[in-house]
Amino acid sequence: MIRTRLLAVAAAGTLMVALGGVGAASAGDGLGVSGTALGTDQIGYSKNIEHLSNTPLAGSFALPGAFGTDLAFQDDRAYVGNYNGFAIFDISDPEAPEALAQVSCPGSQNDITVSGDLVYLSTDSSRTDDSCASGTQSVNNPASWEGIKIFDVSDPTSPQYIKSVETKCGSHTHSLVPGEDADYLYVSSYGPSAASADCKPPHDLISIVEVPHADPTSASVVATPVLFPAGGNPGGNGSSTTSGCHDITVYPSKKIAAGACMGDGVIMDISDPKAPKVIETVRDTTNFAFWHSATFNNKGTKVVFTDELGGGGAATCNDTVGSTRGANAIYELSSDNELTFASYYKIPRNQGATENCVAHNGSIVPLPGRDVMVQSWYQGGVSVWDFTDSDNPRELDYFERGAVSAASLVLGGTWSAYYYNGHVYSSDITKGLDVLKLKDPSLKKAAGVRLDQLNPQSQPVYPTR
Repeated sequence: MIRTRLLAVAAAGTLMVALGGVGAASAGDGLGVSGTALGTDQIGYSKNIEHLSNTPLAGSFALPGAFGTDLAFQDDRAYVGNYNGFAIFDISDPEAPEALAQVSCPGSQNDITVSGDLVYLSTDSSRTDDSCASGTQSVNNPASWEGIKIFDVSDPTSPQYIKSVETKCGSHTHSLVPGEDADYLYVSSYGPSAASADCKPPHDLISIVEVPHADPTSASVVATPVLFPAGGNPGGNGSSTTSGCHDITVYPSKKIAAGACMGDGVIMDISDPKAPKVIETVRDTTNFAFWHSATFNNKGTKVVFTDELGGGGAATCNDTVGSTRGANAIYELSSDNELTFASYYKIPRNQGATENCVAHNGSIVPLPGRDVMVQSWYQGGVSVWDFTDSDNPRELDYFERGAVSAASLVLGGTWSAYYYNGHVYSSDITKGLDVLKLKDPSLKKAAGVRLDQLNPQSQPVYPTR
């Protein structure tokens, strides 16, 4: 069932948080210390990383289970998702981010993008209805709601909830494809169940939501293309069954997208944004358990796919698991969009048995002639790594904290880390927003690259110089 009714324009439980940035506490004894050598919550970092600030989770966002999630950026503002809603920060002073608004609107994961005056939010948990006051409800109930919520953020201190669009199986993540007259949201979802009301197997599709620029409140699902009409990876041998995509990164300048689709890595032709077509598929049944996300290099000649082994809730950064599982896989992408495997990259810092650690979300550092990425590894922290030589990737710098708990595995660590206008912004699941500065002289040119907007899964061509 697709819900297209117009919601009353109303403040979505906006809670103003009078909390500025809190100065970083990168004590000198954390320099060069990492992994299992760190004490509980102790900060460790390499010599070319400076921890500028930490802004803790506040209010309902600090409650148990209210995890910090993904990030998007526009001008001098950061938009930060949370299982209980989203927050907007003024980041004009990275050493002291200022909270402009905190919107209470529960629904996992609240994956977030921003476009002009609009924020798009993903809901991937069954709710009693589409309001921000909804409660939880079984997915087997036909009245349950999951999908996309749209907010007007023209006044960043008072976001207004203006529209909802229900999508099949909800919206675990979404990717923004900008169009001339409309935004298109590629909604990724998975986890079909025979008992579900509208999420039954097979589920090899994505939902495409069209948001007309002239009338965002008329947003609707305009297509549900099946990406794997012949069936995706059937699973087995540690590899996931493909029943949808976890994440899709679009590269509009080349009219292509890279999909991390559980058991498959794919390249799509998106020249018609309403009708994406899979044109290349790769599998790794030896080392990849769950294809989670994808990142192009700036030239669009490589793709980094991530394997979220253990679903982000397991301790996989250790010698037992090894360096090729729960890792990144670097693929060369030819001019005719064929993928060729080059190598794996995994952080070289072993983490403890109580630290969930695996490859997660990251973005490119814009540099001429080099391929450098910042990336989250949950409790493995933030890794700055170089894959210019696709066969020999290497870590340049890192920032991390010791285990949330030394006694038991407690979910934590950095969910997303992205480079934006001279700084690295990290959304930590339990600790809030961290801002880092890269001091490596060889990365200095990146600081001069400025963007007006960054949705990392809508990858721009960075104006390197």
